[in-house]
Amino acid sequence: MDKKIGAHNKTTLKKLTTYNIPYLQKDFVGFKEALAFKESQGKYTVVNSLGYLGKYQFGRTTLERFKIYNTQAFLQNPELQEKAFLALCKVNKWILRKDIRRFVGKTINGIKITESGILAAAHLSGAGNVKKFLRSNGHEVFSDAYGSSIQSYLKKFSGYNVSNIKANRNATV
Repeated sequence: MDKKIGAHNKTTLKKLTTYNIPYLQKDFVGFKEALAFKESQGKYTVVNSLGYLGKYQFGRTTLERFKIYNTQAFLQNPELQEKAFLALCKVNKWILRKDIRRFVGKTINGIKITESGILAAAHLSGAGNVKKFLRSNGHEVFSDAYGSSIQSYLKKFSGYNVSNIKANRNATV
């Protein structure tokens, strides 16, 4: 009986398919795409339940800082969203320049502080809250309405090379 079962139980080999899966480097492109995926799954037209907009989940006041007032047009313009993200990174890097020099390489609450982690945390909570966190040695904590914390962003987005972002207090889109 075993011979009959074995005869009917042929194994069919399928052709092995290779997939071209993109691998994000630990550079600025990798940084912004990882952050965008966390914020909106990388979708340009997303508006969350609190009204944050686009691929990087901008608040209206942040957009107004860059003279962007038409949120519907913003949601339909990927190029503008990318320019706004870069401009915000430049402004945050300028605001946090002293803290970047002072804290990168240190460990706070078990998290190694990196420049990219600081910039991601500033995107989450604003540069002022990141300053408070760093300068209080991790005692001043912040979490957004969905529970994401400065600490989680410092950790998740650490180690990206964002040295090509030039600090600019007056960055525009």
